[in-house]
Amino acid sequence: MNAQGRGRLARRGAAAAGLAAAAFVVWLLAVWPPPAWYRAHFPRETAFMAMRRGQETAAEAERRYTPVRLDQVAPAMRQAVLVGEDHRFYRHGGLDFVEMREALGYRRPEFRWADAADRAELGRALGRAFRRPGEIRGASTISQQLAKNLYLSPSRNPLRKLKEAVTAYRLEAALGKQRILELYLSVVELGPGIWGVEAASQAYFDRPARRLAPGQAALLAATLPSPLRANPALRPARIRWRQDLILDRMRNHPVPEPEG
Repeated sequence: MNAQGRGRLARRGAAAAGLAAAAFVVWLLAVWPPPAWYRAHFPRETAFMAMRRGQETAAEAERRYTPVRLDQVAPAMRQAVLVGEDHRFYRHGGLDFVEMREALGYRRPEFRWADAADRAELGRALGRAFRRPGEIRGASTISQQLAKNLYLSPSRNPLRKLKEAVTAYRLEAALGKQRILELYLSVVELGPGIWGVEAASQAYFDRPARRLAPGQAALLAATLPSPLRANPALRPARIRWRQDLILDRMRNHPVPEPEG
């Protein structure tokens, strides 16, 4: 092949690579409705709700879902979810790199790309994570969980996780912390066919979410992240242990909420 032919081939390759990169960026950003829509609306159905359709038993077929404003949720319920799921919620921008570092097992006190020892330890931590992906827990923020619930799936595919991270940042930029928490508390799965804390409070305790007692709130928060296997109607030892842990954190290490 002459130089002219090689040049045409290189230009075609560059064009194809550019189109692939553009398609990938579009895929990363392609969610509907866009995050800003949720400033004034609750979803009629989330991606998780749609996924459950067809998986439900006859007893679960009637969906219980009643979205409510944040001021209609007991402070104890908000606190239980914050201390149980994301105690740094008000201090991160969608991804909690401190928790991610701990979840990966990165053992050094800080990280700098210029430090060879830091890079080596990061490589070892990532290697362990890829070999045992099922053991990585606890680094997913409420913003990421909301992104997953609204738009995505529970898959642990790395590309899906990347889209979750990008979408979490977009939700943070479009909505702010209090609206993210409000949406999350209204759509999170809390049992078979039960979505959001209002529906869960009515189903399990026969009371509205604004009247939840601390022990009840901690029990609902303890349902996460496996609401189909552990919930207030089905209480294995793990959920009772987690309820006690959340109650202790609520008393001794509460998460300060912004005023107003």
